[in-house]
Amino acid sequence: MKRNVGSVFIVCALVIGLVFALSPTVQAKTEWKMALGDAEGGTQYEMGKKFAELLEKNTGGKLSAHLFPNSQLGSEQETVQNCRLGTLDLSVVAINNVTPFSKTVGLFTLPYMILSLQDGFILTQGPIGQQLVKNTIKDAGVRIIAWAYSGFRVLTNSKKPVSSVADLKGLVIRVPKNAIMIDAYKSWGINPTPMAWDETFTALQQKVVDGQDNPYITNYVMKFYEVQKYVTNIRYLFSLEPLVISEGLFQKQSPEVQQAILNSGKEASIYSMNYIVEKEGEIKKAMVEKGMEIMDPADNEKEFIEKATKQVWPKFYKDVGGKERIEAALKAVGREFPF
Repeated sequence: MKRNVGSVFIVCALVIGLVFALSPTVQAKTEWKMALGDAEGGTQYEMGKKFAELLEKNTGGKLSAHLFPNSQLGSEQETVQNCRLGTLDLSVVAINNVTPFSKTVGLFTLPYMILSLQDGFILTQGPIGQQLVKNTIKDAGVRIIAWAYSGFRVLTNSKKPVSSVADLKGLVIRVPKNAIMIDAYKSWGINPTPMAWDETFTALQQKVVDGQDNPYITNYVMKFYEVQKYVTNIRYLFSLEPLVISEGLFQKQSPEVQQAILNSGKEASIYSMNYIVEKEGEIKKAMVEKGMEIMDPADNEKEFIEKATKQVWPKFYKDVGGKERIEAALKAVGREFPF
């Protein structure tokens, strides 16, 4: 009798152990962490949210993503590094914050390389973009799986209207810690102040810097209208914000899940493009209602364009993959080399 009881106990223990061993595979839904530099409501957030919805749908509920906006998980460059190390799953960042890890991505931050939303979509989704994705995997250990299209980085400041290069004199402008963007401002005759994104609002509020540049939607959701007065519609940089995933994490997935991730990213990118088309006009109007004054640069921005392209582009030929890479990108969007 004792032997039978013991046998039953052993069998029960084995069954219970088997259930616990199998239950994570059968029952658990894996939730990935996604870092975002911008606030809720911006293009980073909207694209990230759409990707999370599609990821859950396309994996049959096996995978989901939880969004952490407003740099809760660190600065944008820190989150790229953490994805690289495998301590973070996903991050949406401005393209200039990927460039330090993979220099050829700097092609998309050359001033006046992208002159429209259509240019941005063609370059990111076509052969040029695919090559840069491969380079980023190799150089940085992260994979770009989606793009947020946020619009041109317009210039804002709290001191005076700016319509010409000469009007920039005397202004202290914050820029990201990105060599190409810093040199663009230097070509216009000023030394900008490199500063991390999560420090920018406070610096504007405390008058440490007078101005900065970011897309309309970012200016709005970050409430820069509280600390800035004037907007200038410069078009030197179209803001692209890739969603990156740890390449180590991506490679751990089955081929079916990898394809679901890529499909979700493609669909989320298209959603982002449509989102900015629908929202930017409303946001401009709202910013005017908040007291901001919007103006266009004089002479169709001719002086800004000439100085930035002629002085900045040649400095970065080698970094972005050669002059030939620039010529190929321009050809893809129906333009010729400007000088």
